[in-house]
Amino acid sequence: MACKCCQCGSCCSHMRIVHETIEERGNYTFVVHNAYSGDVKEVRVDPDKIALFDDESSIEELPEACPFLRFDAKTGKAWCTVHLTRPDICRDYCCWRLLILDSQGKRAGRVMYQATFLPDNEELSRLWERMQPTLNGLCGTEWDDAVINILTAAGYRVHR
Repeated sequence: MACKCCQCGSCCSHMRIVHETIEERGNYTFVVHNAYSGDVKEVRVDPDKIALFDDESSIEELPEACPFLRFDAKTGKAWCTVHLTRPDICRDYCCWRLLILDSQGKRAGRVMYQATFLPDNEELSRLWERMQPTLNGLCGTEWDDAVINILTAAGYRVHR
């Protein structure tokens, strides 16, 4: 199943503990070390994101943020400033399979790859427990459709 990035920046807000810049080669080119895998990768700031990269003010209050994460002040959206050359761990990452929003549009939970459910509140957690018998034996889009129908009926909005 594909996932869609909503550009919230949550995924990269703690990636400085994973990606360490070990060399600056000039011309907006850096070498990063992945603390998990040991991989070393050269990345380059995307030409259209140089001005955004130069302004670190958007991540001043996020000391654990990936060194290449920036937020656009106008839209509030997060951007990977090395998106074109980003490391494989970033290419493979999927934030969510289904995004669950409450009636006010605030994130209430997510379903990750396969069927891993991560509620953001107790109410949704209890609903999830009640849903489980209904979902047994379902898979793929049939499972997704059942989850979406149940959550929608309970007042949530779900995005694929």
